Amino acid sequence: MEEAIACGLVRDLATLDAYLRRRIRSTGLVAGSIAAAVCGGALAPGQADAETDARTPSPAGRAASRAQGRGLLRLSKHVWPEHDWSVLGARPHLAVASGEAARVCGMSDTEAAMVLVYTTMTGSAIAAQRLLALDPADVAACTFALSELCDRTADLAATGLADLSDPVLDVVAQAHLDRERPLFAS
Repeated sequence: MEEAIACGLVRDLATLDAYLRRRIRSTGLVAGSIAAAVCGGALAPGQADAETDARTPSPAGRAASRAQGRGLLRLSKHVWPEHDWSVLGARPHLAVASGEAARVCGMSDTEAAMVLVYTTMTGSAIAAQRLLALDPADVAACTFALSELCDRTADLAATGLADLSDPVLDVVAQAHLDRERPLFAS
């Protein structure tokens, strides 16, 4: 989000809404489909990790996903210490770790996808709110208005692996890595 703001892609509430829709339909769909596949057992975590790499063209995007996945893995080990988390390795992608955590919780494939789709949206929305000093109520209303799109995207993600990318978002993610002093890692 930081780079999207710096390059003028996101400037206000209207452009934030457009950006969030774009992220939901691309990044959210792909991450949700990976999480759903792991949750439902259609993909083993190692295979899902490779599929996530293949669907994330930007090295910066892959690094951020792995950093977030590592954080979720650390939390999951604390919350469910009885589960064998070693199948994820040390630095799983966020979607892979999330899918495994969803499986441990007994979630459905659609619920696993929904977590990732909503996380994709809300993380970006909150960052934009802070960076642009947007009214929190306006940003909340924007995200509420996107709930139907999130639900439809999660339903679609649960039907099988999505294999698309958004070149603009990939370029923005990579450019963020080159910033002198980024405020956020992803």
